[in-house]
Amino acid sequence: MPLTPRSRSRRVQAALLASAVSVCLIAASAPSPAEPLGIGDRLFPHLGNPGYDVRSYDLSFRYPGGNREPLTAVTTIDARTTSRLERVNLDFSHGKVGSVEVDGEPAAFTSAGEDLVITPEEPLPEGHRTRITVRHTSDPVYPQGVEGGWLRTADGLAMANQADAAHVVFPCNDHPSDKAMFTVRVTVPDGYTAVSNGLVTGTDRAAGTTTWTYRTQHPMATELAQVSIGRSAVLRRTGPHGLPVRDVVPAKDREKLEPWLRKTPAQIKWMEDRVGPYPFETYGVLIAEAQTGFELETQTLSLFERELFVRPEYPRWYVESIMVHELAHQWFGNSVSPRTWSDLWLNEGHATWYEALYAEEVAGRTLQARMKAAYGASDRWRAAGGPPAAPKEPKDGQKIGIFRANVYDGAALFLYALRQEIGAPAFDRLQRAWVTVHRDGVASTADFRDLASAIAGRDLRGFFHAWLYEVRTPPMPGHPDWKPVPAKTPAKR
Repeated sequence: MPLTPRSRSRRVQAALLASAVSVCLIAASAPSPAEPLGIGDRLFPHLGNPGYDVRSYDLSFRYPGGNREPLTAVTTIDARTTSRLERVNLDFSHGKVGSVEVDGEPAAFTSAGEDLVITPEEPLPEGHRTRITVRHTSDPVYPQGVEGGWLRTADGLAMANQADAAHVVFPCNDHPSDKAMFTVRVTVPDGYTAVSNGLVTGTDRAAGTTTWTYRTQHPMATELAQVSIGRSAVLRRTGPHGLPVRDVVPAKDREKLEPWLRKTPAQIKWMEDRVGPYPFETYGVLIAEAQTGFELETQTLSLFERELFVRPEYPRWYVESIMVHELAHQWFGNSVSPRTWSDLWLNEGHATWYEALYAEEVAGRTLQARMKAAYGASDRWRAAGGPPAAPKEPKDGQKIGIFRANVYDGAALFLYALRQEIGAPAFDRLQRAWVTVHRDGVASTADFRDLASAIAGRDLRGFFHAWLYEVRTPPMPGHPDWKPVPAKTPAKR
């Protein structure tokens, strides 16, 4: 998720869900006390839930034809319990729940904080495979105009769930450490097209409506789910090794945007030449007519603002490098997902690294110059946002506040230092090994450190700690002349 320079400050509020988001659960009677739970993530302690592992989501949405009206929805979760559960907590905070079933039987439910707390008729034993079905609404309108989850576009809806907003759209275990397979069905009125992650498996037409069904072939974190509903054109082409590439754009803009879209297959090959085979079943670009202030790496279908491609002041190399940033995330962040949100630097640092390499290749914007500038600012970034692997907690109501410079160029700076330390051949082997060993899984900073140590043939724990956890930036290997640049102090009057 790179924040585009034009809107880093003015659009932050439009991209997140305030902690004061309303909860409109219509609750059946349930034993008390019910309380919100979490898996103890350092940055989001109440995100995710203990006691079960989600294997798959089946999501059904019916779009009423207006993007200020609630969608009717059914969420079905197949999971395996990892401990005995008298109650099951799901993350869900913005919608009306009509009914809940557990293994086909009605279950009591209530709300607690941002959780939907479900009490089955009988406790679920450890190791039990369970199916939870929730009938609910999914409301794209949020209090005080704050948006998160559903993003209202000029002609419909799209999703922007990062970091902590999937659970305003559908009940889920909303943490990237619990990845699952997804099936998504979207029913829309005639004239609308629905697109989601993965490949289309069915298109069923009825009187006045069409239901589109999509399935993923690889597990996905909830924050990467995408559903686009609009008066869209779906443009298809072929990528490397016969990879199906589909782009989703406002129908009126298909000719204007085509010169950008046709670049994607070559960009995929460019990434494959550096880190290995593309990890998913399809890829494409979703261009939405909306003001967000960011682009987003939703799995197999990256979300971009239309404005990025049509404003003449953005140089071609800059737009292309942002496209590569989101593409790189398909390997770094999507296929290999962070074990905790403190591991976010693994996503954004790597995506920024390949963005910078691409800009160097196509526009001569040298990586070394960018990293030297980053080194000069690094101490200030650490003071403002924390070290790359220990980011400061977001302020209340500003959950995407963790997406600061320290996890973008600050983390890419560490990768540059690591390459300087272990040499380019070992670094390149590390990049390829990382996305191979942990493909379709989750991994942590410690996992990356251990793999780097194994490939380098020496213990890198001290090097990693200094660069990723200390408040001051260490000396840059090979560049003793690089120095921190202090912030300018205002002149005295």
